[in-house]
Amino acid sequence: MRRIVLLIVVLVVAVFGLSFALLNATAVELDYYFGSVVLPLSLLLVLALIVGAFVGLLAASSMLVGRRRELGRLRRQLQDSEKELRELRRLPLKDQI
Repeated sequence: MRRIVLLIVVLVVAVFGLSFALLNATAVELDYYFGSVVLPLSLLLVLALIVGAFVGLLAASSMLVGRRRELGRLRRQLQDSEKELRELRRLPLKDQI
């Protein structure tokens, strides 16, 4: 059942993608620093989407690396605090008079 639903979703996305490409088949010129290129509008939009997703993944992965580093630091700090607590509990109590 799950495969059938997945197949239907893939087919619907493919049909929408094909209709999008047909509706936006006009050739446009993209000027960039090293030259220019003429491509269909639909292809340029899809490329812009892919580049944007890639940049977003890079940004998210850099934040993830920072969080993992912080998690490691906090775990070491927790281990040190637990070790200190165990050592303090082993100390005998002294009466203050």
